[in-house]
Amino acid sequence: MTAPLTPQPPHDPWQAPAQPSGAAAPSGHEEDGPGMKTEVRQAAVIAAVVALSGVLLGLAWMWLAPRVPLVSDGEAVYLKDTEGEQAIGVDGTFTLLALGFGVLSGVVVFLLRRQGGIPLVAGLALGGLLGALLAWRAGVWLGPETDVVAHARAVGKGVVFDAPLELKAKGTLLAWPVAALAVHLGLTALFGPRDPEPYPPVDFYGQPLDDDSRPRGPRD
Repeated sequence: MTAPLTPQPPHDPWQAPAQPSGAAAPSGHEEDGPGMKTEVRQAAVIAAVVALSGVLLGLAWMWLAPRVPLVSDGEAVYLKDTEGEQAIGVDGTFTLLALGFGVLSGVVVFLLRRQGGIPLVAGLALGGLLGALLAWRAGVWLGPETDVVAHARAVGKGVVFDAPLELKAKGTLLAWPVAALAVHLGLTALFGPRDPEPYPPVDFYGQPLDDDSRPRGPRD
């Protein structure tokens, strides 16, 4: 006698592959957890490196910014050129340099990590803001003497000397992070990785359906 054949269930193309015995299916938390921790660490490193590069911006600002000439009559300190625009040039120089550093940092971060991500963008913005603050303080500290009265007494009456660097428009501190974010997000939108295309519909046997054989909806 022959044993009756056991009917086999039909093949379901949408059925998930069987897991080996004893192996636990990975949970979404386990898959996302290490990736998020890695992104946060990378964002912290990027923020630190970008912020430290603010020293270079401070040196460039100190070197390229126009000087504001002052003169003392022995009792008070005055602007030597009352109609000069050197003070505006100091702010403008910082703004242009900060925009350049922002563009450069946005491009470099994109080239190093094209996947992007919220932690990376946040780290880039924070690093740019801290870098601008560090550049401002470094330029003031390394520039001309900040004690104007003591400097005037040291050089003597009627001698022209340079005023300390001063950033009057504090909004220029946002030039670096704004430029970095704009460039990075723009490059990510144009050249970043794309989401994979959805799988085409298949029939009961796993064969792709053409346009004529696809089921029609009520609107079709």
